[in-house]
Amino acid sequence: MKFSLHGSLGAILASAVFSTALAIPSMADTLAGPNAATEPAAQDQKESPEIALIRKGAAEFEQAFNSGNATAVAALWTPDGEFINDEGERHIGREAIGEAYKKILATSQGQKIKVQIDSIRLLSDSAAIEDGHAVLEPTPLGITAVGRYTVVHVKTNGKWLMSSVRDSRVEASSVTGKLSELEWMIGSWVAEEQGSRVESVCSWIANKSFIQRTYSTTRADQSTTSGLQIIGYNPQGDHLQSWNFSSDGGYAVGIWTRSGDQWISEFHGVLPTGQNTKAFNSITRLDGNAYSWQSMQRMIDGIPVADTDEVVVKRQTK
Repeated sequence: MKFSLHGSLGAILASAVFSTALAIPSMADTLAGPNAATEPAAQDQKESPEIALIRKGAAEFEQAFNSGNATAVAALWTPDGEFINDEGERHIGREAIGEAYKKILATSQGQKIKVQIDSIRLLSDSAAIEDGHAVLEPTPLGITAVGRYTVVHVKTNGKWLMSSVRDSRVEASSVTGKLSELEWMIGSWVAEEQGSRVESVCSWIANKSFIQRTYSTTRADQSTTSGLQIIGYNPQGDHLQSWNFSSDGGYAVGIWTRSGDQWISEFHGVLPTGQNTKAFNSITRLDGNAYSWQSMQRMIDGIPVADTDEVVVKRQTK
């Protein structure tokens, strides 16, 4: 399969090219659906039934929280367990933990929690540590909706219970701060090459938690394509990440890294034909009104595809 420069221009400003599909576990969970966070992984079930039981406890926590049952939430702790919330307040014992969750549930009416388990480590036959994230949906505008947590589990009378839980918040300012390095992209851009023209618009969305980039391509034969890219900060991996969707049905996810004025993004994706793709895209800021773009080390189902030419993208001025 051959890709011309014209075809590549169709995704220049979306930084997707033809790349799409993802092999990154955290995003695979996102694409899998809302229940993926607490469903036991098949491999973990085979390796350890104990890990599966701990995952089941996370699902029970979700159910109790989302049903507004503070007593059922507290019952998942040991009788003398502790809960330290994201403000550093310490609650000891099921009764105190239940009272704490009554207040939490009273302020989160209409919201549902989703638990994302990042790791579970068995320390012994009766002790384990769980790390993960919790997300409240729908997200109130301007309020942090993602929190980190660490749980110490102990096995008592054959049942895994939480002995200690520590919550910490992911500050909204840290999300906006990470994205601020791309604030220069906000605005309208255009690239022209060999009769093709690509126009894109970058704008803030969701209280500056994400950057949205829309683009459209007009080829020499006047045929057109379009697409959408969302750029955000992934607190799980502590990196910038983008999600790309093209009008032909392809999609991609990219992980971004920065070196000075250059950003390299590794994209994995799926074509409308179902073929897996991979590419490394480079964006280099030249000045306040221009940047260069190139896609390299491109592959379709493991077969190399030629790099694109380097293209200069310019800011549109009135």
